[in-house]
Parts: sequence; structure tokens; C-alpha cells
Amino acid sequence: MGSDPKADPTTMHSLQNTDTATPSEPRTVLTLTGALDMDTCPRVTATTDTLTLDGDTLVLDLSAVTFMDSSGLNMLLTLRNRAEAEQGTLELRGLPGQVLRLLDITGTRDLFILAP
Repeated sequence: MGSDPKADPTTMHSLQNTDTATPSEPRTVLTLTGALDMDTCPRVTATTDTLTLDGDTLVLDLSAVTFMDSSGLNMLLTLRNRAEAEQGTLELRGLPGQVLRLLDITGTRDLFILAP
């Protein structure tokens, strides 16, 4: 198989309440890998739609994301709005350079809580 990053499907791993920095705050950590594009975002959305964010924090670990396009950005914005509507929080962790550049180019970086 080729080395095209978009050829690798996005995979997700969810760990609940595993962040030791703030153990009293309910949080779910979802690790995404691969490309976040129009082919893979529906899978991520299907997974996050099953989560209840009622006052909880959803952490998306994007450190293994190899590519993100406008579909991925739209998914993150939609998830951020949903978290806010449910009195929850969306935190993005480990953003690769390409993802940060996309947020900067679109002027959306300040809309997200970013963590190293």
C-alpha cells in the first residue's frame, strides 16, 4: 500500500476519566489518528454523538492526525458548539503543525481550548 496519509483510515481510542492532572473533573479523552477529511469525519461524528457532554470535558488528542481539511475543521467547530450547548468543554490536545496552520489561516484558533 502507498504512503498517502489519506489512504489510512482515521482510528479512534476512547479513555474515560484518565487525565490525572484534574481527576475531579469528568473528562473523556478521544485519540484520533490518520486523516480528518470528508471521508473520515462522519466516523468521528458518529462516535462523538454517542457521548454525553453534560458539563464534562471532551479532550480530542490530535497528536497522531496526519492531515486535516475543512471537513475536519467543520467537525471540530460543530463539536465545540455542541459541547458549549451541553455546558461541556471541548479541549484539543497535541495539535500537529498542519492543523495549527489551518486554524490560524481560518482565524479559528482562538475558538478552541488548546493543550500541549
